[in-house]
Amino acid sequence: MNEKLSAASRRALNYSKNSDWFCEFREYDLRGDFAFQPGVTRRDPSAVLLMDGLYHCWYTKSVGETAGFGTGDPAAKVFPWDLSEVWYATSRDGWEWREEGLAVGLGEPGAYDDRSVFTPEIFAHDGRYYLVYQCVKAPYVVRVKNTIGMAVADSPAGPWRKLPEPILVPADNGEWLGEEDDRFSVISKGDFDSHKVHDPCLLHYRDQFYLYYKGEQMGEGLTMGGRDVRWGVATADHPEGPYVKSPYNPVTNSGHEVCVWPYRGGVAALITTDGPEKNTIQYAQDGINFEIVSVLKWTPEALGVFRDKDTDKDPLAGLRWGLSHRYHDQQGWQYIRRYEAFRPQYA
Repeated sequence: MNEKLSAASRRALNYSKNSDWFCEFREYDLRGDFAFQPGVTRRDPSAVLLMDGLYHCWYTKSVGETAGFGTGDPAAKVFPWDLSEVWYATSRDGWEWREEGLAVGLGEPGAYDDRSVFTPEIFAHDGRYYLVYQCVKAPYVVRVKNTIGMAVADSPAGPWRKLPEPILVPADNGEWLGEEDDRFSVISKGDFDSHKVHDPCLLHYRDQFYLYYKGEQMGEGLTMGGRDVRWGVATADHPEGPYVKSPYNPVTNSGHEVCVWPYRGGVAALITTDGPEKNTIQYAQDGINFEIVSVLKWTPEALGVFRDKDTDKDPLAGLRWGLSHRYHDQQGWQYIRRYEAFRPQYA
């Protein structure tokens, strides 16, 4: 046995898991209202539910060009997801989608969600439906603190009843430096989620409700993996809360849009885009302590997985297919596509 090992070889001794969790992805354009449409942004698709032979999805929708910050016009659209609402679509085959209309709109002036509601996720439990999503209160400035809201319905088609207050808010322990609208200028950064709570995803797990979310920190910096973005989880005894953040937060050191699914008593997660462990699938037997189980070549953006009723049958059953979004290469508008995960065959 060679007693002289390079640092890379020593690290590789820990990379011994089999390929059960490894996959690659394909993407496909969709028909109907999810086909590319100039001037319209459709993005951040929720998980896909199959109810009575019909597929259901919720997503962010907005119209108009993005102007960015610094225009001097408080009504100008600063991001593609600004001035957005949550819309709803159905499909009989998962390929051709029909837009059914608005699900959750903006709140009244002065409300916590009066500027934008976006990035929805759907959760079905005991015959009721719960939409969780991000909210912004006007004005939309760089230092604005995003929150997470919830709406409840007895049918996928609604009507939706909004909760009067956010179910999750950023940590209140960072301090900005000065009055300039600069998110990198701080006296103290605070917790990993002191600036924004994003990308909520709700699961029923171990007789509680686990709300996974992405946190952004005031004065966020860069790490060896790029942006310093991490996930947290908050739990409740009832789907409408109150939600309490885990003392183990953050539960990941990487990731962007939250994508999680149950598997054999634990929780699996697809970690993408940001951080030193991006483009990995991870698994936590307790829903908290995630470990890498595969490293992927590439992942689609903003996955909304098809919620298979039996995710225990295979490690990838909870990820097999669903929806994602993409920026149009020439025209810039985002639109919703279908993705499929598959295990590659090597000769």
